[in-house]
Amino acid sequence: MRFLTLMLLGLAVAGCDSTQEEKPKAPVTPAPAPSIEPPKDILKVLLDPSLPDWKDKAPDSFKAKFATTQGEFTIRVERAWSPLGADRFFVLVRNGYFDETRFFRVVSGFMAQFGIHGNPDVNRVWKEATIKDDPVLKSNRRGWVTYAMRGRHTRTTQLFINYADQNAGLDAQGFSPFGQVVEGMDAVDRLYSGYGDGPPRGGGPDQMRVFTEGNAYLNAEYKQLDYIKTARIVL
Repeated sequence: MRFLTLMLLGLAVAGCDSTQEEKPKAPVTPAPAPSIEPPKDILKVLLDPSLPDWKDKAPDSFKAKFATTQGEFTIRVERAWSPLGADRFFVLVRNGYFDETRFFRVVSGFMAQFGIHGNPDVNRVWKEATIKDDPVLKSNRRGWVTYAMRGRHTRTTQLFINYADQNAGLDAQGFSPFGQVVEGMDAVDRLYSGYGDGPPRGGGPDQMRVFTEGNAYLNAEYKQLDYIKTARIVL
């Protein structure tokens, strides 16, 4: 009887062998980061820079994801780096301003510039919507993002992404970086630069015509330019 009991116990233990391997779990794909979508009446908002939609202060830290014809890249912004520039960038992205805008000035080894809207009516109302300068706290090195300027307190909607560390010489001229490309700089490197700089330095698009004629001009005469499909704030 004792022998039979031991045999039964042994079978019970064997049936509960803890050394059996568990089946591997399927990999979990993380959910995409939620994004802030632009307003439904986007054109109405874009045509009136005085609306409350444009007055919000940016979060202390945020990211903006750009989907382009050469792939995606992400810009990280810390408001402390350049507060007024960060505020303007935040609302521009949130309200869909950069969607369908072209990289109209891409100069190898220097920078990729964008931010003139494809609709000339939008460009006209933003021409004088300037923001004051910020102190230069970061340097114009590779991957950093900065506003184009034509003098003091003239920043509006045009931005450029630095291609080279040598651009640090722009710091002394008052160009204040507000963000940094933290993902997808290879996509920025692939942007079409074959047209070179604009007049009078090269054969690229005339910025005044981009401003007054928008994408109609660029699509007709500079078909190879890359562009932004969408730009969204990601949380």
